[in-house]
Amino acid sequence: MKLGDGVEAAIHCAATLASVDGNSTMPGAALAECFGLSPSYLLKHLNQLTAARVLESVPGPAGGYRLARAAERITLLDIVLAVEGREPAFRCGEIRQRGPVKIDASAYVKPCGINAAMLKAERAYRAALAEVKLSDIVAEYAAEGDPRSYAASCAFVERHQRQQKSASSKQI
Repeated sequence: MKLGDGVEAAIHCAATLASVDGNSTMPGAALAECFGLSPSYLLKHLNQLTAARVLESVPGPAGGYRLARAAERITLLDIVLAVEGREPAFRCGEIRQRGPVKIDASAYVKPCGINAAMLKAERAYRAALAEVKLSDIVAEYAAEGDPRSYAASCAFVERHQRQQKSASSKQI
């Protein structure tokens, strides 16, 4: 199975956004810069993550993106499904019922064994992704990643996050 490049970008962006302070946001352009991606390419995936309620998009000049819920409540499966869609990777086209050797449809009452095996693998793959929380990925990177890389990532987030005014700090 091959996942699109957008999955990698989406997971990295979500992991980066897990590091922003409180209600702060990070602009999409900064996320694109962080990973050397085209802003227009990344925007498509950020919009998918927002539609799936993995991210929240905050409008305005100080706006940007932030996680829509705690990193402990976001799994890799949430992110993969947001980008790749909910359809299984394998879609049986029942090609066994085509071509010169096809016979009457009544011969195909038993489900295709290939389809059954592929769907079983898909369930296992999705279950494994559902077990990994975004917070696990971030914690592992902080604990086991190269300290230089971790420090550079933290500094990038610090430079580019945008503090949001809370409702109580607005003047009346």
